[in-house]
Amino acid sequence: MIILKYIFTFLYRVWFYILMAIPIIVLLPFLLISILKEEWYPFFFRLARIWARFILIGMGFKSRITRDQHTETGKSYMFVANHTSMTDIMLMLVTVKNPFVFVGKQELAKIPVFGFFYKRTCILVDRTSAKSRHAVFLRAQKRLKQGLSICIFPEGMVPEEHIDLAAFKDGAFRLAINHQIPIVPITFADNKKRFSYTFFSGSPGKMRVKVHRFVPTQGLTIADTKTLREEVREIIHHQLKQFNNTQKNCS
Repeated sequence: MIILKYIFTFLYRVWFYILMAIPIIVLLPFLLISILKEEWYPFFFRLARIWARFILIGMGFKSRITRDQHTETGKSYMFVANHTSMTDIMLMLVTVKNPFVFVGKQELAKIPVFGFFYKRTCILVDRTSAKSRHAVFLRAQKRLKQGLSICIFPEGMVPEEHIDLAAFKDGAFRLAINHQIPIVPITFADNKKRFSYTFFSGSPGKMRVKVHRFVPTQGLTIADTKTLREEVREIIHHQLKQFNNTQKNCS
């Protein structure tokens, strides 16, 4: 049985990367056109949502999204969520309809096919470089001025398997305060279980998502960054505990 499990999980992982490539190849002409100009990004974003939904369905993931509040068309937001899996990218694209730009680690740009578009449409950061972090801040400001939103996973990295939620970095909250845009906390409950970074793991099933009531930043200053950061982290952490308790009661 153990050998069969390893074979299944290996093939399941391979299938994930195949699913990543298929819609990119099929939509390639449209994707290439959509990245020619920054102002065409909303078109690319719509294609990216199709790509993300294709992967989730193909992997047997069923997203269950509940919302305390809905976003408005044409308004900019700062989307933040806990980070446990590569599928966080796909689930975020499916969850959010407002065009947004990811701020993400530059290592993902090395993934074949996916990386080509990732590095041309996302804001890449080298977290070990202060110069890179400053450049990210400037690029994010430019995107917000274009009317787009920003998505940041504020843990800064995927925490170890035994950690539910790591400490948050300041960047997302400083940027939101500077532009006086609402923060949208989002909790992903099952991504680690469905498809973690541990290679021989993963299975089809539900992916619960909670979009929380937005946290306003109007009137806040940079001095409020840490308070805001911890407020948002507590919202997500509390929801993770609720999801875990619900899962235990259902077991």
